[in-house]
Amino acid sequence: MKVFPAGFFRRPADVVAPELLGATIVSTLGGRRVTGMIVETEAYLGYDDPASHAFRGRLHPGNRSLYGPPGTWYVYRSYGIHWCANLVCQGGPGGAVLLRAAAPSAGIEAMRTRRGGVADRRLANGPGKLCQALAITGALDGTVMRGSSVQVGREPDIPPGAILVTPRIGITKARERPLRYVLSLDPTPTPRRPLQPRSPGSPAHE
Repeated sequence: MKVFPAGFFRRPADVVAPELLGATIVSTLGGRRVTGMIVETEAYLGYDDPASHAFRGRLHPGNRSLYGPPGTWYVYRSYGIHWCANLVCQGGPGGAVLLRAAAPSAGIEAMRTRRGGVADRRLANGPGKLCQALAITGALDGTVMRGSSVQVGREPDIPPGAILVTPRIGITKARERPLRYVLSLDPTPTPRRPLQPRSPGSPAHE
């Protein structure tokens, strides 16, 4: 696997998010190597995005990593329960891509154990489930992805027309913005709103 360089993330989150679809995520946390293909992402645009943790320059100890170098992991706990993993991008200050779902490809037994024996299709089909399956916690927050215990890179290219775009889900602000991206060939993404095909030429947390 060719791990993405920092330059890959030196672009706005809404450009990076669809390009992460079909990429491979590899975790060696917990002494086990588990991998999956990223099949769902969401872009959060930072300063001008009401759903972003960096809206209007909001800064506190819990979101400091959002202002780190492109390619930094920003990991936070959603509603005090589930860890959510994001990769910091450049564009608006505090922009990032949330990894929403992955299709498991290796280390599946470890994922099953961590996820408590749920059906395989549910091992990583949500941001909190993905983190649990890959053993991601707040300890990863603030680390640079390249060289960390969780890396993301490219293997085969995704087929043309495989990306679908919808409004973001699980938030209450700026819900109408079409910043959720799904690999349409995969059955595991979070099953909620109807998907609309991404129109050709469209631009690529509360």
